[in-house]
Amino acid sequence: MGTGKRHAQGTRPATSGGPVIGIGATSGSGRHRWESTRSPGRRPRRGLTIALAGAAVTTTVGLLAGPALADAASESPETSQVARETHAEALVPGTPCSVSARACVDLESQRAWLIRDGKVTRGPMTISSGGEGRATPVGHSFRVYRKDRDHVSGESRTAEGRPAPMPFSTFFADGGIAFHGGDPSRSSAGCIRMKAADAEAVFDDLQNGDKVQVVNGSQERAARGEAS
Repeated sequence: MGTGKRHAQGTRPATSGGPVIGIGATSGSGRHRWESTRSPGRRPRRGLTIALAGAAVTTTVGLLAGPALADAASESPETSQVARETHAEALVPGTPCSVSARACVDLESQRAWLIRDGKVTRGPMTISSGGEGRATPVGHSFRVYRKDRDHVSGESRTAEGRPAPMPFSTFFADGGIAFHGGDPSRSSAGCIRMKAADAEAVFDDLQNGDKVQVVNGSQERAARGEAS
């Protein structure tokens, strides 16, 4: 890692006494300072003027775009556009999820379901989700992106110091969040932990690209009541 400062120096002619076209410094704060000297009677170079104007435009655009991007990233998953679109869909009977989901998790009741064509094919299944400080993320349009039948944890260890097994891992959210086999009586580090037979069923049924919804049942019911 550098010191946080980056210096850029313009060209200096080989002959002594010639003009310095530009000496610039970019500090850690991202601000630019340019100094230029020229001999009397010389006109400023057009290229430098254009470069300075371009830098000013780029800085202005960056300042304007920054907050907009931050606002989009901080949108609540409970009230996002994706959530509103989900709330316009029909519910799968007996679940808090919509008919477009292939798997549903209710964090409040600690239950999960497999769904196909708007109907429950397995469930409710008992699960455990993330504990304090490692909460399982809420989302209405997670997608399965990886499956690993014999996955082991890169963080958790067994009492013997070996990587903790995560059999039948079906990954669907950033940060390595997955359905996997384990003891559902203990909170997880963010994953959806379930009995081995249930984890295997989820592993066999879900395919890459399938939609997973992870919600809080009471909030879904309230949101749908407001939308109706």
